[in-house]
Amino acid sequence: MIPTPTPHPADASRGAPPRPGSTLATAVDAASPVAPTLRPRISGLTAESVFVGRSLRHSLRDGESLLMAIFLPVMLMLMFTWVFGGAIDPSGDYVNYVVPGVILTCAGFGAASTAVYVAGDMKAGIIDRFRTMPLRASAVLTGHVVASLIRNLFATGIVIGVALLVGFRPTADAWGWIGAVAVIALWILAITYLFAAIGLASGSPEGANGYGFIILFLPYLSSAYVPVSTMPEWLQGVAEYQPVTPIIETIRGLLMDTPVDDYVGWAVAWCLAILVGSFIWGAWLFRRKAGRR
Repeated sequence: MIPTPTPHPADASRGAPPRPGSTLATAVDAASPVAPTLRPRISGLTAESVFVGRSLRHSLRDGESLLMAIFLPVMLMLMFTWVFGGAIDPSGDYVNYVVPGVILTCAGFGAASTAVYVAGDMKAGIIDRFRTMPLRASAVLTGHVVASLIRNLFATGIVIGVALLVGFRPTADAWGWIGAVAVIALWILAITYLFAAIGLASGSPEGANGYGFIILFLPYLSSAYVPVSTMPEWLQGVAEYQPVTPIIETIRGLLMDTPVDDYVGWAVAWCLAILVGSFIWGAWLFRRKAGRR
């Protein structure tokens, strides 16, 4: 039996807490629970690198999505070049016109899978587990986005390789190629963050796939496949001032060594606006939706 500690007479008479060193104080200290030690927050880019590796492994396991992100743009390019190209441009130079549009279409197909992956994480409840870990909430989205950027650049390289085989002949120098790749990467980064936010906003992977499919129509309402001047007048304003047209014209001008005029400024501005807006929207959605689970 544990002996009952005897309080100090002065403490008992005044009702004061036990004095340090007394028998009662020693017993109370022994019975008090020890506060748990909090794990330090993961520093640097450790969390981001872990989630990038996780997303890349998921991509390798889901080879069908990566294959379709490459196969569909290639089939579109072959269809527009060999089936419609002769009617659109009898000179046979249509392939040089259409490839920049196919590149952005390829980026859209590849980035759309990010919305499905993010929505799947939210539905599966793995986000709840991530929230108990000492890491930044943005690391989860960053992992999806960076992995998508790597996948899409790889797919874009394959599409350009196929385009060269079917007659694409760019005249750009080294700086032109560097500029074109930089604009393509910036667009992929921006649209991937947008699809990640769509994945958070949707209630299921199926819904995310449906919402993202709407954005994939933007290249068809731009100068990707036909000049804006050939469209109906009421549609020319929409095609001219939407985000995709200046980005395509910038890539086309850099690859074909033609003047880009003001398109490059608008292209960078649109990419940065979409990137910043999507990042803020995605971070707000992540805190709001993950916090309610």
